[in-house]
Amino acid sequence: MKLLVTGASGFLGKYVVAAALRRGHRVRAVVRPATDVSRIPWSTHSHVEFVRLDLRRRVGIAEGLAGADAVLHLAASKAGDFYAQFGGTVLATENLLNAMTDADVKRLVSIGTFSVYDYINMRSGSLLVESSPLVKVPAWRDEYAQTKLLQEQLVRDFEREQSGLVTILRPGVIYGKDNLWTARLGAGLGEGSWLRIGAYSKLPLSYVENCADAIVMAAEQEAAIGQTINVLDDNPPTQRQYAKALLAQVPNPPKFVPVNWTVMRMVGNLAWAVNQRLLGGNAKLPGVLIPARLHARFKSLKYSNAKLKQCLGWEPRFGVEDAIARSLDDSGHFEVAEVAAEKVSQPV
Repeated sequence: MKLLVTGASGFLGKYVVAAALRRGHRVRAVVRPATDVSRIPWSTHSHVEFVRLDLRRRVGIAEGLAGADAVLHLAASKAGDFYAQFGGTVLATENLLNAMTDADVKRLVSIGTFSVYDYINMRSGSLLVESSPLVKVPAWRDEYAQTKLLQEQLVRDFEREQSGLVTILRPGVIYGKDNLWTARLGAGLGEGSWLRIGAYSKLPLSYVENCADAIVMAAEQEAAIGQTINVLDDNPPTQRQYAKALLAQVPNPPKFVPVNWTVMRMVGNLAWAVNQRLLGGNAKLPGVLIPARLHARFKSLKYSNAKLKQCLGWEPRFGVEDAIARSLDDSGHFEVAEVAAEKVSQPV
């Protein structure tokens, strides 16, 4: 298959392209116009071609899609205010889908997020699955959750109105090299200290290489068409277990300052109530004091990857300890040696 991958030079995108190449696909890698591709390990592989596009503009997207069998849509914005993230996520997706219609490309694997679930209204200890309710009041969540909800709606509209062959994958907490410290552990307290909230809540972790495998496999499997699938590894560890694994391998780790989940929830509820009733909701509270965000990050829930395995036949290649070790390996290990063996001239 020829796969067009948006966000190909990003943290997850690099591994997705590598996984696609290992599985014998040709890849059209979409990168931003100013991206330096020379440091990407697979940049000179003969089965990779680069397309330089700004997805916030429609120019050139349909031409870039010509001949593609499927689109793996990873590109999204996680930084900036709502308008910046809207442009990089919602507008970019709208332009891509319009171009797919023009180019008559129907197959789409769109990467969502666990952030779209309505954590605050779930009971502690309940099972979060693909059919769990989505956020009811987006304004109470962060910009990322808001824009990803809008993105999912666009994708479903494309499926319904344009007969799109759509799969939405919702990864949990994607971790890997330079991304081992997740906000689901807590928050930084300055140099050398980390506030850890809710030691016994489980983390729906998805190691980046395991996640990349699932994304490519979703494009290959007809059983995935029309499905929404959560992507997470086996046996989600608790915060305490993951922190212990990090402390065993990470050099110079921060000092953890544990805070009980119940206590933190009470503090958050009080701060929210004071802000709403006395300050008219005008105070800018940190995320850990906004109940909807607090619950999304630290509530104790159960998770399942049964649908992922059933639809894709996927199994994670790496567990937590091995994933951390690979993430800390500075030897250039990127699991792409076998795909980078065939060298060609540097892409334009």
